Amino acid sequence: MSTRFDAIGLVVSDMAAAVAFYRRLGFAFPEGAEREAHAEAGVAGGLRLLLDTEDTVRSFHPGWRAPVGSGRHALALRCDGPDEVDAVYEELVGAGHHGELKPWDAFWGQRYAVVHDPDGNAVDLFAPLAGE
Repeated sequence: MSTRFDAIGLVVSDMAAAVAFYRRLGFAFPEGAEREAHAEAGVAGGLRLLLDTEDTVRSFHPGWRAPVGSGRHALALRCDGPDEVDAVYEELVGAGHHGELKPWDAFWGQRYAVVHDPDGNAVDLFAPLAGE
């Protein structure tokens, strides 16, 4: 077997809102991506973040339904330091995104917070604490 981890795909209800959210976090979606049914942004290490609208997914999987309830996955984004965790969290919450878990010093040695993207997907923000 020669599989390799290549991309993370998210289904979005509003492409423009999703692209704007992830651009705030540094994902370089191409100009005009907010008007497309499928968008991709490369990330460090050669991975990609893929966004597809609900209609796009239904075009090849007619039985697909949006999940309900809490998710079981999160995108984890490392920040340059504990202060950046706080700043990014405040920026996103200030822009109207749901702050699920305010920044705190986690017992596992990280400054850690969780914010939701426009579709309710968890985005973990973290950085090692000083001296960790």
